[in-house]
Amino acid sequence: MTKIQAARDEYRNWCTAIGVSTLEDLNALLDEGRAIELINLCEARQERKYAGIANQIYFRREHSRIVMMSGPSSSGKTSSSLRIAQQCRVLGLTPKVIELDNYFVGRERTPKDEKGEYDFEALEAMDIEFLDKQLNQLLAGEEIEIPRFDFQKGERVFEGRKLQLTDNDILCMEGIHALNPALTPAVDQSKFFRIYISSLSSLPGGEKMQYSTTDKRLLRRIVRDNRVRGTGPEATILRWPSVRAGETKNIFPFEENADVVFNSSTLYDVPLLKYFAEPLLASIRESSPAYAKATQLIEFLSHVRVLTPAEIAAIPPTSIMREFIGGQTL
Repeated sequence: MTKIQAARDEYRNWCTAIGVSTLEDLNALLDEGRAIELINLCEARQERKYAGIANQIYFRREHSRIVMMSGPSSSGKTSSSLRIAQQCRVLGLTPKVIELDNYFVGRERTPKDEKGEYDFEALEAMDIEFLDKQLNQLLAGEEIEIPRFDFQKGERVFEGRKLQLTDNDILCMEGIHALNPALTPAVDQSKFFRIYISSLSSLPGGEKMQYSTTDKRLLRRIVRDNRVRGTGPEATILRWPSVRAGETKNIFPFEENADVVFNSSTLYDVPLLKYFAEPLLASIRESSPAYAKATQLIEFLSHVRVLTPAEIAAIPPTSIMREFIGGQTL
């Protein structure tokens, strides 16, 4: 059994244990006015998962000092990494963050895709040699100067940001190639603790729910991009096939390299997303090339009971779902 399937099975068993085995069970629970009870239960479960991951990091801290996190788009990687870091602090560890985006090669060395555009998602866009050099220096107790990549100039710049790992420090890095050993070929692989984050759940029932994992991530992205970037649902839908192609190439082949698989799904997320996404999807005109997918998503959501504003207000400000709908305090 793969680690991904094991995570799915564990989640399915938990759903069954609390009496929500199907979409119909979920809708019935919400119709009974128990949405806030469900929200609290889901959040408590996720907190236990974050704490469990932090425990593993703590017990391996003397040897595996670099925590690498990856996962597909809209899996809640940002929130999850912050929550895991918070739990590590509870244990007395101090997470230090290096952003992999600062280790791109110069623009003149950046590979291009089949359209002749810069392919920043390609592994070859990363300055692997320099990254590995700095990681080995940190592991040896040395102080380094962390670069910042200037995207306008297309080059690396240094601004005096220094970093050195002390006894209780752990290094955290997140990116699409974080689970790929080819990113760090010159570093002892036992020094890494790898976490794969994805929204894995699906409930049987309805015509579309059994295929809902990818659609749920797309709904998360539609809601977040509209709120944060001002990107309309049409643009997000049209870009989604390219996003999926990048995941298939750069993320999914390495998911089994993870030491831990974290399932970022909650039972209430689709009822929540329906409240925000449905009006956005309804705004897409029939003449749009995104109309067919928008219609499919609306049909998908039609089987789900939507959360009310009062129920949405009960979602904690530290919830992973706040990353998409707003109001997060992490």
